[in-house]
Amino acid sequence: MAQADIPLSPDDDAAGRRRGAIGLMILSSVGLSFGGLALRSMQEADAWQINVYRSVALVAVVWVMLSIRYRAGAARELRRIGRPGLLAGTMLAMAGICFVQAITTTTVANTLFTMSAIPFLTAALAWVFLREPLRRVTLVTMLVAAAGVGMMVAEGIGSGSAYGNLMALVTATCFSGFAVIVRRHRGIDMLPTLMVSGLVITAVSLVATGGALSIPLHDMLLCFLIGGVLSGMGNTLFITASRHLAAAELTLFMLLEFALGPIWVWIFVSEVPTGMTIIGGAVVIGAVTVRALTELRRTRPPVKRGRPTPY
Repeated sequence: MAQADIPLSPDDDAAGRRRGAIGLMILSSVGLSFGGLALRSMQEADAWQINVYRSVALVAVVWVMLSIRYRAGAARELRRIGRPGLLAGTMLAMAGICFVQAITTTTVANTLFTMSAIPFLTAALAWVFLREPLRRVTLVTMLVAAAGVGMMVAEGIGSGSAYGNLMALVTATCFSGFAVIVRRHRGIDMLPTLMVSGLVITAVSLVATGGALSIPLHDMLLCFLIGGVLSGMGNTLFITASRHLAAAELTLFMLLEFALGPIWVWIFVSEVPTGMTIIGGAVVIGAVTVRALTELRRTRPPVKRGRPTPY
């Protein structure tokens, strides 16, 4: 006799989507964590030149994805984002500009660890504007991760420039605003906001460069990698996951990016972090990993079997 599985309930289906969203956020964060390494590997390009080429690559990749998904309706989807999408894209553009400014004027560790404030800023904004409460397990994870960030910052934050550290803080604030707007309007495909961001960054950076766009092929290829692959795919996964995770949860998993980024730079470029930085990064990675495993276990639906079905 055969046994038939009972169809998944709406709750089980929602749990499955949450698990998938968590997986997307982990994949996104790990991919984006290589951005600092790519920037540190530039030979001659300055911050504004990097922004021009990485943004051109971002716009091109997002337009290709929209064209594949919507075909002739791609332009319509771009218009559908409306004012919220324009605001979100502008916030992301400001975050992108300030990020490159930060990471080229202070250490990768300082930049990424200052940006570790994103989950906390996002949680506050989401509570004010979306009325999204913090689940206890999320709050505990954030507090443990905050302790890890504190360890990392304790010895390292003074070693970079004040301007670079300020730009990292502005990056964190702007990205938190972007995350809340995208979450609030999750019923709309906000992927086109990445195009808005890329176009704004390109326009601002072209003015800032004064037309000096000549850079080595090596640097140009790295810019295309950062914009087209890391940023394009990473932010696409972020927007997809935003439909199924609260704003604070979304940015919580981003801590993996900030903890892993200095490790890649340490391994490949020999920008050595302090001992407390390594310990703090391990605490952050551990906290996020435990949170992800706990959530995956909690939302795994039980296997349901129906009555035996006669032949």
